[in-house]
Amino acid sequence: MSSDSSQSPPSRRGLIAFAWLWVGAPLCYGLYELVQKATQLFTG
Repeated sequence: MSSDSSQSPPSRRGLIAFAWLWVGAPLCYGLYELVQKATQLFTG
C-alpha cells in the first residue's frame, strides 16, 4: 500500500482553490465590515 490517498489529483487543485476563494473572499469582507461597524459602535 504505497498509494497516498490524502493528496488530491492535480486536476482538482484549481477547483479547490477557486472554492476557497469563493468562500474566503466574502468571509474576509464580512469580517472587515464587522470590525468597522464595531469600531463605530464603541467609539461613537
